[in-house]
Amino acid sequence: MNSVSPKAEKPAFIRKQLEFAAHIRHPGINPAPQDIEPRRMNIYTELFYNNIENFVSTAFPVLREITADDDWHAMVRDFMYRHRCQTPYFLEIPEEFLDYLQNERKEMDDPPWLVELAHYEWVELALSVFDEDTDDQAFNPDGHLLESVPRLSPLAWPLAYRYAVHRIGPDQLPEKEEPTQFVVYRDDNDEIHFLEINPVTYRLLELLNQDNTLNGRQLLLRIAEEIGHPDPDAVVDAGHEIMQDLRERGILDIAR
Repeated sequence: MNSVSPKAEKPAFIRKQLEFAAHIRHPGINPAPQDIEPRRMNIYTELFYNNIENFVSTAFPVLREITADDDWHAMVRDFMYRHRCQTPYFLEIPEEFLDYLQNERKEMDDPPWLVELAHYEWVELALSVFDEDTDDQAFNPDGHLLESVPRLSPLAWPLAYRYAVHRIGPDQLPEKEEPTQFVVYRDDNDEIHFLEINPVTYRLLELLNQDNTLNGRQLLLRIAEEIGHPDPDAVVDAGHEIMQDLRERGILDIAR
């Protein structure tokens, strides 16, 4: 019985498809298929690149603005060449680009804050299309924040960066690290908000993500212990006010 060799040559039409796709990904490295008219091949190549570049530049406007044209197009081309997208949806191309920056980008001249800026810009799109059923019946609007167990809304994401990414622009590039924390959240009107918070508030939201058994008072007392505050009750009082503000914004609430 004849067996098929694992190294058997691919059918001609598959080889042609691979040549076609490889050239579109990076025409500077991969030659075009010989039997396709160059003019037509160029149309496909330009159309594909322009579509991808448009999605990326729209999703990362600040990153695009602060990047020189040649560097930007080289980055997008490298993304197309190096990265293998795991989704067919155009809307998810920005997430694929972020994954490329985080895990595959090899350019050593990139500024150290580039990935954080890209993540900060991507979050707004990601949360705007995030599909999460938030059942209002599951929360108690009258629950006591200190004596009940608070829950973080699935539409509120705590973020921590080493750089002040929200201030980055053509005329203001970071010269040193400046740790910055946010909570980005989607309100009842599906509008996205970025709220800059201090490290203590960030730690509160972080604990809410980690432990859903402690009530509000216990959470604040734990934070007071962690930071070695001499007056834990003062932390509880201040934290209670912060929690009330977060509840009004829809960032946290009390489970029934």
